[in-house]
Parts: sequence; structure tokens; C-alpha cells
Amino acid sequence: MTSQVSSPAEQAASADPGGEADARERLAGQRGPTDGTADGPDGAKEVRRLDRVIIRFAGDSGDGMQLTGDRFTSETASFGNDLSTLPNFPAEIRAPAGTLPGVSSFQLHFADHDILTPGDAPNVLVAMNPAALKANIADVPHGAEIIVNTDEFTKRPMAKVGYDSNPLEDGSLDAYNVHPVPLTTLTIEALKDYGLSRKEAERSKNMFALGLLSWMYHRPTESTEAFLRKKFAKKPEIAEANVTAFRAGWNFGETTEDFAVSYEVAPATAAFPPGTYRNISGNLALSYGLIAAARQADLPLYLGSYPITPASDILHELSKHKNFGVRTFQAEDEIAGIGAALGAAFGGALAVTTTSGPGVALKSETIGLAVSLELPLLIVDIQRGGPSTGLPTKTEQADLLQAMYGRNGEAPVPIVAPRTPGDCFTAALDAARIALTYRTPVFLLSDGYLANGSEPWRVPEPDELPDLRVQFASGPNHELADGTEVFWPYKRDPHTLARPWAVPGTPGLEHRIGGIEKQDGTGNISYDPANHDFMVRTRQAKIDGIDVPDVEVDDPTGDARVLVLGWGSTYGPVTAAVRRVRASGGTVAQAHLRHLNPFPGNLGEVLGRYEKVVVPEMNLGQLATLLRAKYLVDIRSYTQVSGMPFKAEQLATVLKEAIDD
Repeated sequence: MTSQVSSPAEQAASADPGGEADARERLAGQRGPTDGTADGPDGAKEVRRLDRVIIRFAGDSGDGMQLTGDRFTSETASFGNDLSTLPNFPAEIRAPAGTLPGVSSFQLHFADHDILTPGDAPNVLVAMNPAALKANIADVPHGAEIIVNTDEFTKRPMAKVGYDSNPLEDGSLDAYNVHPVPLTTLTIEALKDYGLSRKEAERSKNMFALGLLSWMYHRPTESTEAFLRKKFAKKPEIAEANVTAFRAGWNFGETTEDFAVSYEVAPATAAFPPGTYRNISGNLALSYGLIAAARQADLPLYLGSYPITPASDILHELSKHKNFGVRTFQAEDEIAGIGAALGAAFGGALAVTTTSGPGVALKSETIGLAVSLELPLLIVDIQRGGPSTGLPTKTEQADLLQAMYGRNGEAPVPIVAPRTPGDCFTAALDAARIALTYRTPVFLLSDGYLANGSEPWRVPEPDELPDLRVQFASGPNHELADGTEVFWPYKRDPHTLARPWAVPGTPGLEHRIGGIEKQDGTGNISYDPANHDFMVRTRQAKIDGIDVPDVEVDDPTGDARVLVLGWGSTYGPVTAAVRRVRASGGTVAQAHLRHLNPFPGNLGEVLGRYEKVVVPEMNLGQLATLLRAKYLVDIRSYTQVSGMPFKAEQLATVLKEAIDD
């Protein structure tokens, strides 16, 4: 879904005129409905204007909550709101129906201004069954709206999750604005003329819920109807049934007395520079970034991979793009996947392997081989909760030390980490630049939060992309003492220390390959101690010398005593927390790392400027450990390993405590 954004002048004209105080209130994320409400013609329902809304759809893993959330997100993106999403689903293919482990949810935060996170707590919870209500009610603030499918609140489903009495009747939900809706019954009634079985008709209740929420928040509907007809094109009766259920949900909102108010959230025109935008997930952006990198390098793209959550979507997406010179190989295991990718790198391709933490462990020996061979290879690690199989569908940042040190011997590898779903595109280009320029494997550390989350992304113009073209070795590059010209595979570029890239089959460029230590220059097998020492130090110097930009510090007043330093997907929650602290009168500086090996050249000086440095991480302090060791700075580590991203208010509290300490 793409949309055009107005010019800067038009944006300024349509900006919220509330002034600085109103802006501070918005940034704090606390403002409810504005004082602007609108009553339509006589009999029409009231429409209230909001600046932001957080909605969570929750139900059984078979209720289609991810599809419902995706469609509401697409409608919201086409309307022009800024948005951020958080899908959350079980790892089991089909957890027991109606149980707490089987609950699947999708949270969407959308606004008329720039936002950075999926939100701390939902303003609206759609609960399709008792399990969904019980699993999510602790996150719902008092006064929020709860839409409940009353058809599922019978004795057996409630007992299955530990409800001794019906929460819709026992007063336990009195602090919330509860809307009891018989979603299943209404859906079956709407589809009675389609000749579907009860079970088939029930499957459309998620579309009824989507229609109701689309009415409540004035979302476009045409794209969803077109999507349903395309998705079920081979079963037109199912397609029309879903469209009918969707329309029935919309009409129910319009006609029922229980929903007396609908809401408007204006497009976030002022939040975006002019351009063409689309909603994009991290894995999709990363896939497009890899394709763009290969095109900019004028090289074929080769993916050698083995399916693993949450990285599999990259394999699925790249397999669709053979027209761009992409070859995908689904190997029999993780080791075969990276082995094939490294072979493709030796053959002259931009080679990639995708995986998650457990797969990195299996690939470690071949990554070490790529370090020794000094060939460009991208290792894309979409991190998830560990150790071992861990939490396949939950997020974590706990592979940093594995990427840094998880190989035998001294085997340094550059590490790049994107900060938002859309930034995965740029990070892929940057990782490819480093791999191709310095002839080295490169880690790209994304995570499940970025991979499955989404946000508006401006589609770049082709002339904005970097030139990544490389020159293959084409002839002799060294002259022996007797004047003979020969090819030395480990003769290095004096600036980058990169060795030449010689494509197999090029006449005269035959050279020895393998994992045993090389002799400097010739590449011959060498057990000489001095040579090994030299090669180890040279490979390290090559990584240390990689050109990465200085870290930028956001310190508006210049007198902050506390610096919060993040990496990867903590960017959104950290930035939202910093905004809240500043809006409440606090002073705090912020910096964020994309490059984790090597660190930016000015990082030590930046850390030394501040009395306190707070590093939030979704691990037990891995970046903090590296920073303490390298810069001898007393880092304040704040960690979380719950499988969920940080909340902005949680981090704001931590920063306020650091400021006041």
C-alpha cells in the first residue's frame, strides 16, 4: 500500500496549531480526545477526534488475529497515519484451542503525528474468547474499551482458563467500558444465505470484528474487500462470505446503540517528508534491501538458507524475485545453507544466509571459514529468545556476544544492527557495502520485534542508493624477484586491507583455497608462527579499520548529565521514553548504535562526556559488557528478557531515576 505525502508548505499549513504546550502533551503520549467533537445530521452518531489510538486484537491462534491486524494496518497506512505494530503469537503450530498458551494477538498504534512504538497499553481490546481476555486484561488500563465476543463465554471455555464466574457479569470488569457483542452469532446470521456450514461461517467472525473496528475509526474499506476477493479467488463463495461479514460488522457499528461514538484520527501529514510511502515489515524491508544491494553491486544475489522462525519470511520473499537475478536455495540444514552461500560468494555472487540464534550456532564453523577465506558473505540473524530452541516467536537481543565471539580462534566479524522495521532496508545496504568493500563476512542483527513489526516507509529513489560495484581480479597483481608476473590471492589493498576477489575460471588466477592458515600474499598453506601472528593481526586490523560513521548524539540543551545509549530495536522505546522525560522537564541525551563491530571512532569520547550512561538491552547486558571492557566506563545496564520489547513508560522511569540519582 502506497500513498503520496504533501509538500512541506502544505504540511505546515495543515499542522496542529496547538503550539508548544500541546506538542509536549502529545509527545508525552497522554492526551485523550481533543475538545473537538462533531455531531452529524439529526440522528447521526457523535464523532470524536483523537490524536492516537492503540488497538489490540486477541483471540485463539485459529481466529485469524494476525490477518485481522494486518488488514487494519493496511487500511490505516493507506489513510496516511503514522503507525507501529506488534504481532504476538504462539510458537506451536496449533496450541490447544481456548487455552492461554494458544492466545494470539496483534497490537497497532496509529496517530496523527510521529510515533515510535506499538504503544505501552491498548486503548481498545478486542477479545474473541475468555482466554484472550484473561491473557491480556492486565495490560489494559482502566477506562479502556473492551469488545468481547459473548458467544464464547460459556461454562467450559471459561473453566479452561480458570474463570470461576463469568467476568462479564460478576463486576470484575466494571472499571472498563465493556461492549458485549455476540460476534459468532451475528456472523452466522449474516452468512445464512451462503450455504456454509456453521464451522465455515464461524471462521469469518474476525472479518466481522474488523468491519466493526473499521467503522469505529473511519478506516478505508475498499482495499480490504479487494484483498479478500483476491485471497479467496479460487473459492468465490468464501470470498463473498468474508466481504459480507466485513460489511455486516461495519453496519452493526453504524446501527447498534451500544456504540454511540466513533472516532477520527487524522493523517500524520506533518510527520513524513514528501515521497511515496508504503507499510512495510522488517523482514520485507530487509529482503528489498538485499535485492537493492545486489542491483547496486551489479551482482547476482544468492540466498542459501534453512527455514527458521522468525527469519523464514526472507526466504519466502526472495524466492519471488527471480526476475531480479535472485537465486534461493532451501537447504537440508543450517550448515548446508551457509556452505552453499559461501560457495556462491567464492563464485562471485552477493551471498546471503538467513537464520536465527540456534542456526548461527550451527553455522559458526563456516563463518570462521569465511573469515579465513576473506570472502563477502552476509549472515542475517533475526534474533529470538533463547537459549536452545527458547522462544521461537518472541523477541530478544541476546545474540550480540555470539556474533562477536562465537567462533573458534581469532575470527573478527563486523556487526550491523537496524533500529526500525523500515531501517532494515538501509542496514542491509550498509552490511553489503562492508562485506563487498572489505571482503569479509558481516553479521546483520535484526530481531523478531523488527522482523514482524511494521511502519510507514518512504520508497527511496534509485539515485539515492549507494554505488556498490566491485572490481574482480582480472590478471597478475605481483611481480617476483625474477620479473615474473603472478597472481597473489592474499595481496591486499593498502587502504582497506581487502584481498582481491578472483572468480573461479578466470585464466591465470588459480589459487589455493581452504581453512588452513594462509601464507601472507601467496595464500599457500603455512604453519609458520610469525606468519600466523601476522595474519591474525591483519584480519583484526581490517575489521578495526572499517569506515563507519561517528555516532550522533541528541542533546538539545548540551547540559545533560545522563546519556541513554541503545542498539537495534530498542530505538523506538528509548526514543519515546526520552521524549516523555523531556516533556516532563527532564534533561537527557540520547545516542543509538548501528555499528557494533567496529564501534564508531568517536564513541569513547561521547561516553566520557556524561556522568552516567544508561544502556537498555533485551539481554543480560551484552553491549554494556563490551563497552565496559573497551572504554572502562561505568555503564548502568538496564535489562529485560521477557520476550517482549520495552515499554516507553518503563524506560522513562529508569531515566528519571538516573537523572535524580
